[in-house]
Amino acid sequence: MLLEVKELGVYYGAINALQGISFHVEKGEIVTLIGANGAGKSTTLNTISGLVRARSGSIKFKEQEITTIPPYEIVSMGIVQVPEGRKIFAPLTVQENLEMGAFSRKDREGIKQSQERVFQSFPRLKERLNQYGGTLSGGEQQMLAIGRGLMASPELLLLDEPSMGLAPVLIEEIFAIIQEIHAQGTSILLVEQNAQMALSVASRAYVLETGRIVLEGTAREVADNPEVKVAYLGG
Repeated sequence: MLLEVKELGVYYGAINALQGISFHVEKGEIVTLIGANGAGKSTTLNTISGLVRARSGSIKFKEQEITTIPPYEIVSMGIVQVPEGRKIFAPLTVQENLEMGAFSRKDREGIKQSQERVFQSFPRLKERLNQYGGTLSGGEQQMLAIGRGLMASPELLLLDEPSMGLAPVLIEEIFAIIQEIHAQGTSILLVEQNAQMALSVASRAYVLETGRIVLEGTAREVADNPEVKVAYLGG
């Protein structure tokens, strides 16, 4: 098992944001967490990344406990998060942003190969290497955020709302690239409000409501659930 989360509990002050959630990601999977705003999706990713500390429960990556490990060590182990809202370095060029993604690596040849992989997935980034991140379009910034994450050569990529703020045609492009990244061997944990798109690419899904997992199954089983259809799929 690549990632195993057990009985994870997280508080923000007195607010119980995650109430003992458990789920897992197998090597080679795309697993999605869907749910409304405030359900705890981003908190889950931030806790796995070490940006938020759990009060209870366990997070294991390749059987190793990582619940209290600092974020930079988690990145070095092979878990990389592409944050909600992109959070690229606006004053830096595209090239510099990509280099920041490889900060924990020392293998120059491997870094070069990772950058070529990024350019294969996102040819527009190669065209804009010397352009400042803050001058890119929203779609290009999302491409740069994902590309920066890939520069760390992750085994598990955590994607937080990759379609946020994008036009429908760009959403389809981003999700096609997510499938391509997965096909190249990267496992993915996807948080996404666009449940229809998320379920179309995932193998398994979990539904979060107010800090609890209320439904889990294959992506098809979850998509066919009548309550999910009404709440998240416009049915």
